[in-house]
Amino acid sequence: MEPDRVTDERLHGVLAELMRREPLFHRPEFGTSRADFEAMTAPDFWETGASGQRYCRAYVLDVLEERSQEPPVEEWETSEFHCRELAADLYLLTYTLVLNGRRTRRSTIWQQASDGWRTVYHQGTLVHDA
Repeated sequence: MEPDRVTDERLHGVLAELMRREPLFHRPEFGTSRADFEAMTAPDFWETGASGQRYCRAYVLDVLEERSQEPPVEEWETSEFHCRELAADLYLLTYTLVLNGRRTRRSTIWQQASDGWRTVYHQGTLVHDA
């Protein structure tokens, strides 16, 4: 029933780089300011939250800026990473995140640009344990 999620060997370097950057917006080493978050997202970035609600870039940046004022204490674990090339310099990264006990499947579309990596889209889907 599960799809075969084996990353193509030629993408292992991309996979390793993107794994370092996830979970998205939870890695202080990539920045904690609004300017940092702007730099890591494409101008037309948007996301779909675990609730199914869609959020525009401006809203996400506002939430991140507010959250960075008093960063929450978070315990998280990532696993099951898979990377797929969608087009030249455009990659889909999927993985599982357990954040403070809540399990979600995550999908991020990453774009490699001349000035570094940035996200185009992000989604989190809540996993209901059977």
